[in-house]
Amino acid sequence: MSVDTDTVRRIAKLARLAISDDGLAPMAQELNVILGWVDQLNEVDVSAVEPMTSAVQTSLKKRSDTVTDGHIQEAVLHNAPLTEHGFFVVPKVVE
Repeated sequence: MSVDTDTVRRIAKLARLAISDDGLAPMAQELNVILGWVDQLNEVDVSAVEPMTSAVQTSLKKRSDTVTDGHIQEAVLHNAPLTEHGFFVVPKVVE
């Protein structure tokens, strides 16, 4: 894929970048070099490499999947300005 000045102008407009007409040609050359580096990645044989989510093999710490109420209702409501029957009391916002 080759990038020309019209493509650079369009990308700059979409990205809301202010690039002068004098800067379009150098930017096109830079983008072509970057795309050349990306094309080099296609030359690497990755057929024997398994997909991975991290560069380091890790396992997630798991906890038991049990539902609890936390047993800290008093601590949560301690700093509330108003409570009633174990809930926060807030002003009515919908009429």
